[in-house]
Amino acid sequence: MDVTNNVEILRYTAFTHDPQGGNPAGIVLDAGTLSDDEMLAIAAEVGYSETAFVTARDDGRRAFRVRYFAPSAEVAFCGHATIATSVALAERLGIGPLVFDTNAGEIAVDTEVVDGLLRATLTSVPTRSRPVGEEALDEALAALGWSRDDLAPGFPPHVAFAGVDHLMLAAATRERLADLAYDFERLRALMEREGWTTVNLFWRESDERFHSRNPFPVGGIVEDPATGAAAAAFGGYLRTIGTGSAEFTVIQGVDMGRPSTLRVSIASSDGRSRVSGGAVVIQDA
Repeated sequence: MDVTNNVEILRYTAFTHDPQGGNPAGIVLDAGTLSDDEMLAIAAEVGYSETAFVTARDDGRRAFRVRYFAPSAEVAFCGHATIATSVALAERLGIGPLVFDTNAGEIAVDTEVVDGLLRATLTSVPTRSRPVGEEALDEALAALGWSRDDLAPGFPPHVAFAGVDHLMLAAATRERLADLAYDFERLRALMEREGWTTVNLFWRESDERFHSRNPFPVGGIVEDPATGAAAAAFGGYLRTIGTGSAEFTVIQGVDMGRPSTLRVSIASSDGRSRVSGGAVVIQDA
């Protein structure tokens, strides 16, 4: 199915202001007539970890129905594609608040100019976090090629939610985080069975600064260079275990050569996370 020639597809990279960094996302701002199969085909043709489709819009109310497709499946929510789409809309409609109606729930987004650069901040649905089962943890570690000795004390393995579920695993060292070579099919099968969207592997540099990597085999992608949904869930996880700062930065994508910066805060007592970043057009796409 080739429908890309008849659809305007924007290509932005999120959580950066450098076209060579961040996480690329496809964006279709006028997707109201596209079927599910057509959106999936476009996402597969674009080849990024996610493409966002605006299937209904009210520019006056700045309210939009948005769906997200990875190359192999629809996902309920995608943070980096939300940031990218918000920046693209702000460039066309002007800065200010936006509301996205997603399969995961309503997502409020603020867009503003900070130090001359356009930035978007999403507020997640309420987060939650729970310990992962021992059997699933052992299977995940085996698929990753990790042992329990590779896990950092003080950060219990959890499954955290901020629209979709993510497995949270803390690496004991930065070197362990950098050495990522996993069994793609084995991890994908486990994640599909458990309903995990990504695995959020992280290393704590300080309470205000974490480094992360996000395997994403269920989306047909080895690794995501910036994952806003996982960062939001990570905020809920840190709140649940009572560790870290209410505001912190996640550095992601460095080991892939696409450095990304995600600024996260826990917005309120209901556990919603706020995730901020920039986005820019990918040149010569």
